[in-house]
Amino acid sequence: MSTRALGIMAWVFVVAVTGCAGGPPAPEPDVVEVTLPVPAERVKTALSDVLTQEGYTVDLDDDGNVTTGMRQEIRSPWNGLLRWRFGVGKSRVEARVVSQDETTTRLRLQVFHRGKDGIFDLWEDAETPLPQSAANEIRRLKNALRLL
Repeated sequence: MSTRALGIMAWVFVVAVTGCAGGPPAPEPDVVEVTLPVPAERVKTALSDVLTQEGYTVDLDDDGNVTTGMRQEIRSPWNGLLRWRFGVGKSRVEARVVSQDETTTRLRLQVFHRGKDGIFDLWEDAETPLPQSAANEIRRLKNALRLL
């Protein structure tokens, strides 16, 4: 074999190895920031109600932080097994509610979504599906506050 053929084979090998070396790109964070013409307490209450209706367990603190556990996909004892082993996606929400004055509130809402392709795969950060997206949660919140 000539040195030219060996060089070409080495180049093809390097290209093939480096092309497969990286994992899938990380998805962009699913974050929405809005200013609402509503007092902060009404926003916290409405956000808690909206997230509870969506299957999240909501935790509010005095500093304006709203956090949730993983979303309950099905209402049965099998929900834990679905999320832990078989599920293809799970999400949770973090929000920060800041009062700008008596009538306006600043809200930053972020949805964290993890997914996997099969029963033996590991959970990885994934793109948030539309029904659980931050933009859709803001739309539901505005609808609950009658701002749409």
